[in-house]
Amino acid sequence: MGHEHISRAFDIELDELRQSILQMGGKVELMIANSVKSIVERDTELAEKTIAQDHEVNGFEVSIDERCLELLALRQPTARDLRFITIALKLVTDLERIGDQCTNIARRARELNEEPPLKPYIDIPRMAHWAEVMVKEALDSFVRGDADLAIKVCKDDSFVDELNIQIQRELLTFMIEDPGTISRSMKLNYISKSLERIADHATNIAEMVIFMVKGKDIRHTIA
Repeated sequence: MGHEHISRAFDIELDELRQSILQMGGKVELMIANSVKSIVERDTELAEKTIAQDHEVNGFEVSIDERCLELLALRQPTARDLRFITIALKLVTDLERIGDQCTNIARRARELNEEPPLKPYIDIPRMAHWAEVMVKEALDSFVRGDADLAIKVCKDDSFVDELNIQIQRELLTFMIEDPGTISRSMKLNYISKSLERIADHATNIAEMVIFMVKGKDIRHTIA
């Protein structure tokens, strides 16, 4: 009976850990959307709000790290539970870095909003949408232990990479044709690269999920 009670309590603790990670992920997804929205709608107040949210993401990382270490020390998990907790420790680092990238995007948005718009923003919002979807699906795959969804996330990364290349080429054309656009083009270039890095972090999470579920390290192997 005592063993069943301990096991049930551990299950509850693991579920609470999942919920904390989902809350952190939800905050990060909102930051992705708002950082790009602040550019498209030239909303400097929203950019400032996004920057301010970074400390909340950092707080989640610290508290989740502490909880994972407590569970490892007190519960001494084995097999899949051990993989789940150790992956959670790594996963929150990627989420925190996504928050950092969103903060960087919002800072560039704040600067761009002080200048005339270079062009209508079409591809950057598309890129942000797909990066956000990748983050959400990577987290869903982690919570559900869904390796197939994680593999989909890894494959979707190539689409974001292609959008990034397309944006880089377009911005280069702007800079060649009109040197007066160089400053704004460089800032948009920085934003595009930040979104590409967000997708890379989502891919990192997905690769860790595949390891958690299958016990197989597939980094650098998915085409």
